[in-house]
Amino acid sequence: MPDPLCLLFDCDGTLVDSEPLLADVMAKYLNRAGLPFTPDDYLERFRGARFASIVAQLEKRYGALDDAVRQRTETDMRAEMHERMLTELTPIEGVIDTLDTLGSLPRCIASNGPDYKIRRALDSTGLRGFFDERIYSAYSVGSWKPDPGLFLHAGRDMGFSPSDCVVIDDAEVGVRAALAAGMRVVHINRFPQHERTPAGAVTIHHMRELPAALARLSPALAVGHR
Repeated sequence: MPDPLCLLFDCDGTLVDSEPLLADVMAKYLNRAGLPFTPDDYLERFRGARFASIVAQLEKRYGALDDAVRQRTETDMRAEMHERMLTELTPIEGVIDTLDTLGSLPRCIASNGPDYKIRRALDSTGLRGFFDERIYSAYSVGSWKPDPGLFLHAGRDMGFSPSDCVVIDDAEVGVRAALAAGMRVVHINRFPQHERTPAGAVTIHHMRELPAALARLSPALAVGHR
């Protein structure tokens, strides 16, 4: 009997605890470029958003950057993030045990981040073996959350219809993209004081709750996949 579901995981904030680090690095380089920004701005307003979209919103408020400054800001920010991920990045608490529990269920990564950043995150935290080459980046697909295109492409390439896909994402922007794609969604809402779960998604607050949430979405999973 084929597996009933394909699991599409976000990366940052869902599998790896990169967001506090990203917020710190992003604030450093945006301020250097003359765009006022704090780590809390990212965590409270922009989690999961494409960097270019964040810059565009800040430019509307504080004034446009020179093209060269804009490009250098992103290049330098990503270079420092790439280096710091090697020694400072950790997996989200409980993620390794949870992925082990989910056994052989088909799974992939579908992230707004660049491909090299996703791979660095998985390699740095020991999670690569759970996904191998099943990695889909918005930069490769050409579609960024909250547009549903990334999830639709990933599900289709994995061989599943949208109705047989479950997206696991910690950010509202990803949850809305998955709902727009016609997929089932588990929202790992780790910041309920800042974010509400959109209607239609299942809310959990810790990765260890994921197997039970998936079993509710598909009773066939209740017997387990080991």
